[in-house]
Amino acid sequence: MKFEAIAVENIPLIHAGDNLPSIICENIELQDRDIVIAASTVVAKAEGEIFRLEDITPGKISLEIAARAGKDARFIEAVLSRSREVLVEKPFMLVTTLSGHTCVNAGIDESNIENGFLLYPPESPDASASRLGQELEKLSGKKLSVIVTDTNGRAFKIGQTGIAIGIYKIKPVKRWIGEKDLFGKDLEITEEAIADELAGAANLLMGEGADGIPVVVIRGLDYYCDKETYIKEMYRPEEQDIIKKGLRCLQKKS
Repeated sequence: MKFEAIAVENIPLIHAGDNLPSIICENIELQDRDIVIAASTVVAKAEGEIFRLEDITPGKISLEIAARAGKDARFIEAVLSRSREVLVEKPFMLVTTLSGHTCVNAGIDESNIENGFLLYPPESPDASASRLGQELEKLSGKKLSVIVTDTNGRAFKIGQTGIAIGIYKIKPVKRWIGEKDLFGKDLEITEEAIADELAGAANLLMGEGADGIPVVVIRGLDYYCDKETYIKEMYRPEEQDIIKKGLRCLQKKS
């Protein structure tokens, strides 16, 4: 068994309004059941999710957090505009975004963007993945899956890794519950984060600097799902999320 991770090279710098699906198809011949993995940065740029701090006027809450955290109130306002809950204010802002993803600074990116500008992640990553996937399928005539990725740190380890924030026609989690292990025992809790594993594999080729590889195709793994799928299937139910509960308790005590 083997699979390929193929860097889609020669993708130019993407600007608002660019036809990303066409650009991808011009640079690789897609095959049935390929998994197209696109960095959220290029998806967001094509969707025009670019802004300047000087165009933002901070509100009362942003000014209060800025005073406590020693940060630019305009940046905090940008983070809050894409957040439904703030879990940590400093030394960085850890928030749950409007789409349900928990990350630092609501995923706002100051890298891989022209000087003076910042980049919001796609506002609805599943919808962005769906639009990209549907157009790629039309152009290629193939059945495809799509994952939109970002890079995230981990709570208990150093370093960032690629993770999925939006999906199209791929189940994000493979449930092994009820299967047998090597010794014939029933698996009771094993759930494999397929979408995140694929995002991490793609990130090895994408890189984090000036490598300029925003799109990777995974070939040889058949995770195609001909149904609507949602990234929220990966998110731990609130009643089971002991980390968030702990952070909320700390906020109340501070």
